[in-house]
Amino acid sequence: MKNLWSDREAARYVRHYRKQGVNADLALRVYTSRLLGANPRLVLHGGGNTSVKTTLSDIMGDPVEVICVKGSGWDLGDIEPEGLPAMHLAPLQKMVALDALSDENMVNAQRTNLLDSTSPNPSVETLLHAFLPHKFIDHSHADAILALVDQPDAEAICKQVYGERLAIVPYVMAGFMLAKLAAEIYEGNPHVEGLLLLKHGLFTFGDTAKESYDRHIQAVDAAERFASAETEDSRVPRGNPSGARRYRCPSGRCRATRGTPRRRCDT
Repeated sequence: MKNLWSDREAARYVRHYRKQGVNADLALRVYTSRLLGANPRLVLHGGGNTSVKTTLSDIMGDPVEVICVKGSGWDLGDIEPEGLPAMHLAPLQKMVALDALSDENMVNAQRTNLLDSTSPNPSVETLLHAFLPHKFIDHSHADAILALVDQPDAEAICKQVYGERLAIVPYVMAGFMLAKLAAEIYEGNPHVEGLLLLKHGLFTFGDTAKESYDRHIQAVDAAERFASAETEDSRVPRGNPSGARRYRCPSGRCRATRGTPRRRCDT
């Protein structure tokens, strides 16, 4: 997995969007979101989501702390700033204290806190982004990551690949309970570079857009290298007329193929 970050291109994005009144944080969020979205091994059309915590001005011109998260209907590959609706951050973060929250109330709370009421609905995983403390957060369902986290003994496999670099989150359907669980697991492992959500995907984070993106590419690259090292030879085996090359870990437990179903959720 090649890292496509370019200091020159990042600076160009900042200059370009500054002319439209967009701050550097959001410009760089657009830049690395597009880097992720342009690679189908990371993100299918409409899938994945990204966020940035920054400061914007409200209608009175006063600075407010916000979180900008990918909105429904937008694709990371060609996203624009308006595809990352801004919400007041503090009210969303306070919701971590709730014991439960229905999907309907969660969506309502997110829309209530939008700076612009005409914005698209923020991602169903907005609260997960909000509950984590990091400035930039990237989420994808990369092929190689799914080949690990979709296994029956995914936790053991992931620990073999990543050690303590990434924390593991058991499967919970996307929404409030997943956000709350992910935050709890992070708080118990604050040194990690990201989270592996079993049967779901990868979250990475950082203080800068580059740091979060770098960590994402490094994590996917590690998964690809692990899978490649355990791939059977390219000869089509008997009983496998499709020719799909199987991945297998040293114990023989990991049997995801290059045809592993891709996800297009989390919009």
